[in-house]
Amino acid sequence: MNSPLLIHPKRIAIDGPAASGKGTLARRLALHFSLPHLDTGLLYRAVGAQCLERGALEDEAASVEIARALDISHLNPEALRSAGIGEAASVVAARPGVRTALLELQRHFAAQPGGAVLDGRDIGTVICPDAPAKLFVTATPEVRAQRRFSELEGRGEITSLETVLADIRKRDARDSGRSDAPLAMAEDAALLDTSNLGIEAAFAAALSLVEQALRA
Repeated sequence: MNSPLLIHPKRIAIDGPAASGKGTLARRLALHFSLPHLDTGLLYRAVGAQCLERGALEDEAASVEIARALDISHLNPEALRSAGIGEAASVVAARPGVRTALLELQRHFAAQPGGAVLDGRDIGTVICPDAPAKLFVTATPEVRAQRRFSELEGRGEITSLETVLADIRKRDARDSGRSDAPLAMAEDAALLDTSNLGIEAAFAAALSLVEQALRA
């Protein structure tokens, strides 16, 4: 049953660093409110993956061309979850031309009748600055590295916790330090630190914050 809060179109913007839990929470919130969900990180992962396939990760013009031609209906989340593709995504996401190419696609998704849930790095600050409900989900680098390590290990990818932590710190620095749409918490976003929360407790906290925002 749809939530009574969705009488008018509602948008829920969720931002945060890698492995903070924002994607899991976004999917759960979308299911709860019967809203479409877009993991915008998949867009950059898809661009990064195609750059890797072409051997063109360092070719900025090629990455922009790939972003402009991206078809959202053909994204394969499971195929885009590897650590290597995540690193490539962080590289291409720092390029203004790539971000511009994907901007309207994301805004069009967010403008669907009834609303939508989007998660990423710049949803509340750039893609949906007028979203009535905004969350910034975070956790310590060590906790996020352990989560990502467990995820990769579960898929059979061979790595070490130290390597994953180093990658997390490098991605944080790149995402927060890029000149175009850096990772940042919107002024009107609610902060949710999931460092010491299990998924059910994190979801309960997120749901409470979102419902408060939608009632405001």
